[in-house]
Amino acid sequence: MHKIAFSIGGFEVAWYGVLLAIGFLAGFWLAAKRAPRTGIDPNTVYDIIPWLLVASIAGARTLYVISYWKQDFANAPIWEVIMIRHGGLVYYGGLIGAIVGVMLFAWRKHVPLWKLADVLSPSIPVGYFFGRFGCLMNGCCYGRPTELPWGIHFPGACPDWPQGHPSWPNAVHPTQIYDSLLNLGLWVGLAFLYRRKKFDGQVFAAYLIAYAILRSIVEIFRGDYPAYYLGGLITPAQLLSAAIITAGIALYWYLSHAGVTSAAPTSKSLKVQGKL
Repeated sequence: MHKIAFSIGGFEVAWYGVLLAIGFLAGFWLAAKRAPRTGIDPNTVYDIIPWLLVASIAGARTLYVISYWKQDFANAPIWEVIMIRHGGLVYYGGLIGAIVGVMLFAWRKHVPLWKLADVLSPSIPVGYFFGRFGCLMNGCCYGRPTELPWGIHFPGACPDWPQGHPSWPNAVHPTQIYDSLLNLGLWVGLAFLYRRKKFDGQVFAAYLIAYAILRSIVEIFRGDYPAYYLGGLITPAQLLSAAIITAGIALYWYLSHAGVTSAAPTSKSLKVQGKL
């Protein structure tokens, strides 16, 4: 764990922010390369960046504040709600915010929503891959105690570890790495599906289902917060994952029966767009 990447004039830049930015840029670069296959102008991908940046951060912070209001914000100054530098983003909140951002952008710019969603979806695991390594450097989202040989040892204690816990060992599951590698595989799978999709929205719906399943599996090994539901058997993220899986399956079924096939753009149409 090494939180600070570098300092500029006394201003510290965290590895979490650096890796998150790398993942964000890499994801959009890949999406722009992918876009012409579906007939989306790559410039459209770059145009949506500020929309997604604002929407995803707002969503991630909002869900964090709602989830941890009593612990972190009830007795704190009101401006702590917007102090993202102090930490506090929830991925599912960011995903919901990003979905809203894409919907608003597609409506405002008259871009086919499901085509755009398919272009962006394989890039989400790319950003997640880098972001979880940022969590590793930050010491958050850590795993349960383990004696497995690949258990990792943090220097000192993570910021939110139970201080003075007599039975807390040095080795924990590297859940950040589990998440990163699983999402790397998810990116490969979605990129493969994108080239062979049968209808618009298929890749996005598949992402919702696959990511939520993978997240539920990793949650089994998480140790940074307890399971609250069903007598301590299910974590909040697993409960939300169940809702996302249900929504993804329903969306997949609906779009596959809506008669909206995905026709690859012709060479002529690409030439008009200036892509060939």
